[in-house]
Amino acid sequence: MARAVHHEDDNKKGMPEFNAKMNKEKYQTKFLLVCFLIGFLLFPACRQQEEQTQTGQADSVPGYDGTIIAVGDSLTAGLGVALEEAWPALLQEKLLANGFNWQVINAGISGETSSGTLSRIKWILARQPDVVILETGANDGLRGISTSVIKENIDQAVTALQEGGATVVLAGMQIVMNLGAEYTGSFTEIYPQVANERQVILIPFFLQDVAGEPALNQTDTIHPNPKGHEKIAETVFPYILQAIQQNRR
Repeated sequence: MARAVHHEDDNKKGMPEFNAKMNKEKYQTKFLLVCFLIGFLLFPACRQQEEQTQTGQADSVPGYDGTIIAVGDSLTAGLGVALEEAWPALLQEKLLANGFNWQVINAGISGETSSGTLSRIKWILARQPDVVILETGANDGLRGISTSVIKENIDQAVTALQEGGATVVLAGMQIVMNLGAEYTGSFTEIYPQVANERQVILIPFFLQDVAGEPALNQTDTIHPNPKGHEKIAETVFPYILQAIQQNRR
């Protein structure tokens, strides 16, 4: 009897080790099964992607004939409206609708001054734009920054863009008379002066028929609402057609 009991005790001592071994084998089997299923599911997708890359079908985004970058402040960024309601997006829609397969990239930054614009010209040129719409200086004017500084910044920005191979469309700006007639007049003259000196396309007044119109502006009376952005896109459109023609020469 003592011998039988001793054998039973041995069996009991061996059971935990046996169960651990079985559990380990069970988990290993499950792990291998999961890996097999993952590989089975991923293989067709990888094979398809490889075939698409080889045949040039991986990128389904249609190409454009040219790229326009709209550089500016909150008036370009579309402060207070959806991105698709801002004038750069509307300009692209208008171009496509008229048979011009060009993309328009919104590179507006709210609150930016002409100094900020100048500091990121290299970044703009790295995108290899064909045309650049340069809308800057309004925030400088609101802060009363010297018009000679504003002009120098805009002049340097235009020159750098031209040297980088871009056709420049300069958006003329005007400001209210709060800082006096002399400053206001000097500010307004910046844009035609630079355009004439650098021989670039000039939009005489970017906010033509929008500035001062309550129905086309937000409650701050400064930033255009969606209807105002539609009007800006209409104003900019013919000058962009001129730029595209120049770029094609």
